[in-house]
Amino acid sequence: MQKHIETFSDLKLDRSIQKAVAETGYTKPTPIQIQAIPFLLDNHDLLGCAQTGTGKTAAFALPMIHNLISTRAKPNPKQPRSLVLVPTRELAIQVHESFVLYGKYTQIRTAVIFGGVGQNPQAKAIASGLDVLIATPGRLVDLMNQNLVSLKNLEIFVLDEADRMLDMGFIHDIRKIISYLPKRRQNLFFSATMPSEIEKLAKSILVEPIRIDITPVSSTVELISQSVMYTELADKKNLLLHLFKDKNFKKTIIFTKTKHGANKISELLNKSGIKTDVIHGNKSQSARQRALEDFRSGKNRALVATDLAARGIDIDDITHVINYEIPYVPETYVHRIGRTARAGKNGIAIAIAEADERSLIKDIEKVIGISIPVDRDHPYHAARVESHTGKAPKIHGSGGGGNRGQRRPSQSGDNPSGRNANSQQNSKQNSHRSKGQSEKRKPSDSGNKSEPKKSSPSAKKSPRAKKSRYR
Repeated sequence: MQKHIETFSDLKLDRSIQKAVAETGYTKPTPIQIQAIPFLLDNHDLLGCAQTGTGKTAAFALPMIHNLISTRAKPNPKQPRSLVLVPTRELAIQVHESFVLYGKYTQIRTAVIFGGVGQNPQAKAIASGLDVLIATPGRLVDLMNQNLVSLKNLEIFVLDEADRMLDMGFIHDIRKIISYLPKRRQNLFFSATMPSEIEKLAKSILVEPIRIDITPVSSTVELISQSVMYTELADKKNLLLHLFKDKNFKKTIIFTKTKHGANKISELLNKSGIKTDVIHGNKSQSARQRALEDFRSGKNRALVATDLAARGIDIDDITHVINYEIPYVPETYVHRIGRTARAGKNGIAIAIAEADERSLIKDIEKVIGISIPVDRDHPYHAARVESHTGKAPKIHGSGGGGNRGQRRPSQSGDNPSGRNANSQQNSKQNSHRSKGQSEKRKPSDSGNKSEPKKSSPSAKKSPRAKKSRYR
């Protein structure tokens, strides 16, 4: 039975980590941190069903840093001791920043790799030897194929946002990566939802895992005030501009289904004097990072985003989330509105729906288990739309993964080929060595065969993970 935990000091983390956490101003761990950290410190495998905004990153980063510095093993060139696999560049950067922050008083070595930028600085960082590598699947497979990284001595494997990996078409890359992992390792598996294919993948990786469920997808954050505004399609833009007359819309994310739609809304708002930027798959890495920073700092009131581009963005104090276009998948709505009401604060989520989206609102209400209040107190309310009973038109395309025919975006946050170098990556962003007292380290236990150079073995040949114990 776990000891009662109220503050981070109640967790058995190394003093250097405790000091770094204290400097962030956090004192009380979140529910997933309270439940997960003690088990991870004991090297258990973990299956976590948790959305962004729950403190998930710290839940695995803190015990990982503790265990890595406790074993005092020296990382070998090209052979990272741990791997965190994430679906998008933005999330990769944010996870890396968390490891840098929490490990700044240790000697832990970290690096982040992703597509869309030159690979040379990334390869150089890996060659120096790493304790933690954060990676997107496409770039990692690319470097593995070039023998620039080896996973044969990996001690800890983290698969984050597995459901989004599936949606983005990375399942084959993931299976290939898993097939190269040593049998003796600790596994951490996180997903906001658990479709059948994700459950099968989890079972193939984990051994006797501890399961933790935080904020199930069927429920939304209680602190979010939700409403839906019904209007005619032709009045959607006018209603959006009307909302921004309210000065309380200080930091607002607006979601659209397509990149073209996102550009149009950003252009509309900027022409109306509302400082706005946009992020989607066609934006260069530097442009996306600049847009996020301008939004985070308050320079821009609004950020227009597509779902894939926004996944994993963790920005505090978002006041409003506007669903300008209603998603076809109800769970996507849950992910969208979860951008607000972080860290115990209140937030507001507004859905702007036209007639063809009326049935989508009904689908969302079934999933979240409540009726979303209708806001008629605006000049563009359409009673005809509110009472519409027709179904949403089907979107034809090659979509999969349970997206009900919704077209899969042609470009994700990661570039699987890793050969689009439109922007340059700062070498300091790729690699970081934290300041702190040096430690003597012993070589880590390996005992696994060398990695093949060529094509991916079949998923059926993937070795089943076995429980890690580093004691």
